[in-house]
Amino acid sequence: MSGKGEPLSAHASPRRVVVYGLGGTIAMTSDNGRGVVPALSAAQLVEAVPGWADAGIEVEVVDFRRLPSASLGFDDLLALAAEIRGRLARGGVDGVVVTQGTDTLEEAAYLLDLFHTAAEPVVVTGAMRNPALAGADGPANLLAAVRTAAHPASRGRGVLVVLADQIHAAGRVRKTHTSGVCAFTSPDSGPLGLVAEGDPWFLSGPTVRFTLDPAAVRARPRVPLVTVALGDDGVLLHGLAGRADGLVVAGAGGGHVPRDLVAPLGELAGSMPVVLASRTGAGPVLRATYAYPGSERDLLERGLVGAGLLDPLKARVLLWALLACGGDRDAVVSAFGRAGGAVHG
Repeated sequence: MSGKGEPLSAHASPRRVVVYGLGGTIAMTSDNGRGVVPALSAAQLVEAVPGWADAGIEVEVVDFRRLPSASLGFDDLLALAAEIRGRLARGGVDGVVVTQGTDTLEEAAYLLDLFHTAAEPVVVTGAMRNPALAGADGPANLLAAVRTAAHPASRGRGVLVVLADQIHAAGRVRKTHTSGVCAFTSPDSGPLGLVAEGDPWFLSGPTVRFTLDPAAVRARPRVPLVTVALGDDGVLLHGLAGRADGLVVAGAGGGHVPRDLVAPLGELAGSMPVVLASRTGAGPVLRATYAYPGSERDLLERGLVGAGLLDPLKARVLLWALLACGGDRDAVVSAFGRAGGAVHG
């Protein structure tokens, strides 16, 4: 076991963590009975958490955004990544926590991970139950995230996601339920660890990560995601040439599409990077099991790039980041071979 859950009291104190608030369910309150909307500041979130006195952690708070996570964009997250880099460069910080809505948390955490190269951990958390509901999970998630970010065992692990006392790698975690408090899972790898008695216990060593130079970001590419369905005639592919810079296709099963989509996808792959992922939610895109028209082997031979273990949402984030940094098709192939876990011994 790596990182044996030593209490923070066993280390030099006090530790210091910066909390960046982006909004989301964790920061929402009732809007005159019509539903909840983002309203609480990051400072208010921290003040609502019991247990700070026992944690021995100093918390610095930055109210960065107040948005539902579906309204966050790449520019918001790139700005946050730059803010985090600047704050870590000034020193005096052991880790960072980001609070945001869970709808796009898996994508946001992965984008931050791609551009995070410092040893200090960044821990992303949120809530499935807003503060007006019985059993709201926001305070517990925030405390667990802060304690994980402050702990020396979290260093060198990049961006982590902590919810429901589980610790996940940003590159593997997915939201798999619309409202349950245990909505976040890592289907292929399982969680990296857990939080018990207020401290992280890591069950494995740091994951292999792929990172990019944030200084290389120059463009804002368009990268649509098309999910293939039964009887799909490819209407969503029409007109993408010349309008998109890259494409992610979420194929059925191990990476399969109807035969009518084969020709248009092959044509698109000749003009832009087209990444083939699986819509299933777990398991890698296959490479050479099936050979019929529209199979994974057929599509890869036509120039599509396999996503490996990356799900369609993360494949789109990685492709966007690569193109934003000026990457060509060779760079895309290399990156997905590494980030998708497609290297076999």
